[in-house]
Amino acid sequence: MQLNDIHAILFNMHIFYSIILGIWAAMMAARSQSISGNFWGAVATSAILAGITTLVGVVMALQGLRVERVGVYFIYMSWLVIIMPGLYTMLRGRDDRAAAVAFAILSFFNAATSTSMFQRGLVGPWLPG
Repeated sequence: MQLNDIHAILFNMHIFYSIILGIWAAMMAARSQSISGNFWGAVATSAILAGITTLVGVVMALQGLRVERVGVYFIYMSWLVIIMPGLYTMLRGRDDRAAAVAFAILSFFNAATSTSMFQRGLVGPWLPG
């Protein structure tokens, strides 16, 4: 399996993971439940998954492979890596209904952003540049 394939699999995993995270957060908000430690772990996993995907992209870029707009790719991937922990920090660890709504919205936004990246050819195929 080539790095192009690994990157595509990881990127698709991030899209689906964001959707699942958004559904989970929306369900907690609808039930007025506080955010559990399991959810915080899932938020960390989301950021780690985006970081690993970005790392594979860095390795491919160092090997001389490029996507159509590699600079835009890295800007978007940086967003995906930092925004979930950033929202946690902005909310100062709140675990109420409003925080669950914020995480649901952000998770769905991340999934939409990632899908948009895929549709515009920002995630592959990585070709010799």
